[in-house]
Order: sequence, then C-alpha cells, then structure tokens
Amino acid sequence: MGVDVELQPGREAVVRVPVATLWTSPEAVRPVDHPVLTDTPDVATWVAGMDRDQQVGDCVLSQLLLGERVLVTELRADGWAHVVALEQPAVKLDIRGYPGWLPAAQLAAPPAPGPAADPLVVDATHTALRSAPDGPVTLPGVVLGTRLAPAGRPADGWRPVHVPGRADPLWAPEGDLVPLPTERPEAKEVLATAERLRGLVYIWGGVSTYGIDCSGLVHLAWRRYGVTLPRDADDQAEATAPLALDEERPGDLYFFARPGRRIHHIGIVTAEPHGDRRRMLHACYRQRRVVEEQLPEDRLATLVGAHRVN
Repeated sequence: MGVDVELQPGREAVVRVPVATLWTSPEAVRPVDHPVLTDTPDVATWVAGMDRDQQVGDCVLSQLLLGERVLVTELRADGWAHVVALEQPAVKLDIRGYPGWLPAAQLAAPPAPGPAADPLVVDATHTALRSAPDGPVTLPGVVLGTRLAPAGRPADGWRPVHVPGRADPLWAPEGDLVPLPTERPEAKEVLATAERLRGLVYIWGGVSTYGIDCSGLVHLAWRRYGVTLPRDADDQAEATAPLALDEERPGDLYFFARPGRRIHHIGIVTAEPHGDRRRMLHACYRQRRVVEEQLPEDRLATLVGAHRVN
C-alpha cells in the first residue's frame, strides 16, 4: 500500500477515505478484515462478511470519517500508522484523543489553509461524491455526520466540496448536505437522527452508518450537529450532566454498569418514564442491531443513571 510522503510522526494528518477503521494493533487484524485494509476500504463488504462473533471482535477500537483529524505518532515500514484521533476524546487512554492503528494509505496531509467557509455536513445515511455534476462516482460510501468544506457554488442540484488528498473538488447531491449547525441542537433533534439508524447492524467499535456500537451511536448522532462527545460510554458519562431518575426526557442518555464495574453500555431515552417502564434506542450487543425497546428487567437492574448533554 502506498503512503503519503508528507506524513510524518508528530504532525497532523486527515482521513482521506469515507470510513477508516482504528485497530488495537496491526497484528490483531483477521482475514475477514481485508476489505477495510486497502487504499479504498469497502466497509459494506467487510460488515456483510462477518459472522456474529466477528462483529464483536475486540480488535476494532473505533472508526474515523472522511476529513477527520489525527496526530501521527508512529509510521511503520509495512504501511501502518499509529495515530491519535483528535476529534474523539478518550481521556483515560490519551488526553489528546483516541489512540490506535490504521493503514497509512488511508491518510493524507492536511489541506493548506484557505478562505474561511461555513462547513457542510452529510445528512444522508450514505452519499457518493462524483468527479462532475451527475458524473461518474469517484468516492462512494461517504456517511452521515461527515464534514465537508464547500468548494464553490452549487450547480444544477450538485455541490462542489474539497476532499482530502485530492487536488480537484468532487461533487455531492446538494440535498445530501446541510450547513453544520452553529447553535446547539435540541436533544429531540439528535434523537430523530439516531432513530434513522434503527435496524443497523451492531459492530464493536463501529462509528458509521454501515455498522455501529452503543457509544458510537451516541457519538455519531451528536457529531451530525457539530457537538463532539467522547468515544466511549464511560467517558460520555463523565462529559454529561447527571439527572435524577424520572427527570429524563427523550434525547437524554441512560448509562449501565454492573456492581463494582465501570459503565459498559449507553442508550438514548425515547420516552418519558412511567413507573418502572423506560424506553431507549441503543445499539444492542445481544441483538446485534440498533433497536428501540422498553428496558427489560435484567437491563433495568444495571441502570446506574440518566444524563443530559449540556
């Protein structure tokens, strides 16, 4: 795999592919992971090729979206880079962001500074970027929550955008992009975005509309609105405001932990509580899907609190 010659340890880079997967180590990858280790990762094929056990393999740490910033900390001769994902807070692991490994060919040097322009964000579940308005697809599989810099005026329903690692702009359907909000969204807006992912397959470490885990669902839903939450559930609990149980409202968060253990699960409140009846939307490890449901008794037994994003 080729490596951008401008990548250097100690310098920032950006993700140049629609979805890059962050790994615990290069040696941890499995044969089933080959589709996402190339210069043009095919996340859909990767997800479709995994069985239930492989979906929850702990070799995957997280995922990064097109244009996401990283700090390169090490480059290996075999084409792997150790990075810190600067837009995914993970205080317990690294004060700078989420650390892990990915193929260096999936990174590019940061773009040169240019005129300030209001950023756009992908609001479609998936979109494809093209070489010209209504032209051939150049970059398929760009996902919800991806931030893109505009590269000029729309034309005939298409919008030009800058893409890392490419000299010329690519074109997206104008309806798939919206301005990145400048004001904090209502929690119900974020919930509505998360609800669009109902039925999505559960992938440990997933943070995309191809497959997602419980904290990834929360991180991505808020990211769509320009709000950066930590990557992992226990860090998300520390970054949000506790509520007294029964004060939660749709869009708030439920956290779960076993006695004496750290928080291991998170869901988004979907209805006001009624007695012991509580409902949430969550990426469910057991069902291997994003589901909306009433909390069963065994889940209620591990409920340790409700929180609100301030």
